[in-house]
Amino acid sequence: MKRRAFITLLVGAASWPLAARAQRPNIARIGALVLTNDDAQSFGKELRAGLRELGLVEDQHFAFEFRSAEGKPDLLPELAAELVRRKVDIIAAIFTPCALAAKQATREIPIFMIAGDPIGTGLVASLARPGGNITGLSNMGAEREGNASNCSVTCCRRCAGWAS
Repeated sequence: MKRRAFITLLVGAASWPLAARAQRPNIARIGALVLTNDDAQSFGKELRAGLRELGLVEDQHFAFEFRSAEGKPDLLPELAAELVRRKVDIIAAIFTPCALAAKQATREIPIFMIAGDPIGTGLVASLARPGGNITGLSNMGAEREGNASNCSVTCCRRCAGWAS
């Protein structure tokens, strides 16, 4: 997957709450659910850079709520529930276990996931129409590359609309 396409899609998804709340003085709260602290650092760095490219300033337009399982996947359900209790505007779930925990925690807060096989793991019904409150990217193999590309194009269009 090309880095630029990934960042564009992720930034668009993260910006969606900003567009939805454009009339309010509140800042968008982005909940990030990750497996390790290293994931939180690298993901946070990329997302901050992408939001800056859109002219958005941390603590003025958006704020992060990072939750790391510190390498212990059994902590993910409680961390996801905590983000829901804190009423974040969107949950970014990095990797399949995080996305599954986020899906179990909420049906209302939008979830942007990056997962291996979202159909096989039950995260979404199909790539073309994921349904529910989940969108994102898949790391699926070449055998499904065409469908994954179609999903990425669809998500980019949706996210671009949300961010404008």
